[in-house]
Amino acid sequence: MAAAVSICGIDEAGRGPLAGPVYAAAVILVPARSIRGLKDSKLLSTEQREILARMVTEQAVAYAIAQASVEEIDRLNILQATLLAMRRAVESLRLRPDEAWIDGNQCPGLDCPERAIISGDRLHAVISAASILAKTARDAEMRRLHERYPQYGFDQHKGYGTVAHLQCLDKHGPCEVHRRSFAPVRRVLHPV
Repeated sequence: MAAAVSICGIDEAGRGPLAGPVYAAAVILVPARSIRGLKDSKLLSTEQREILARMVTEQAVAYAIAQASVEEIDRLNILQATLLAMRRAVESLRLRPDEAWIDGNQCPGLDCPERAIISGDRLHAVISAASILAKTARDAEMRRLHERYPQYGFDQHKGYGTVAHLQCLDKHGPCEVHRRSFAPVRRVLHPV
């Protein structure tokens, strides 16, 4: 009997925010054991994500979470930094997958067959699992950054360009974890 093909699901969290690193997760699940409730992390409450993240880390064959820093985002651009975080996550797995399924329309350039799947986090549990791990890890990092920079409210908006965040940016100026290559931050740094 042939061995099962190990599929690695990959997704990111934090491409759109004005602050903080971008995260990516890579997950290999046990094909015969489903985890009830896996879906796109954006469709879950914080509590549901936390519970499912714990289940994924306990039951996955392998998983890894990686990031690309604010400096890398500003130097490379957000797409290239995201792909870098994805490669780092896969390279950190304790075993090499036979194939990788990536949420979205870009492949990060792995040393195994890879497939970009638009809305993959809604279609495949293994990508949903990666989505959940990336999102919970990034949210935890933004809560930690809130402790260092409470004036920005990172614990509430997680660095996204909400009205409240933009008002804080105007009032306090950017801090070291703001992405200087993003237009709203550049606007504050270099007003016309």
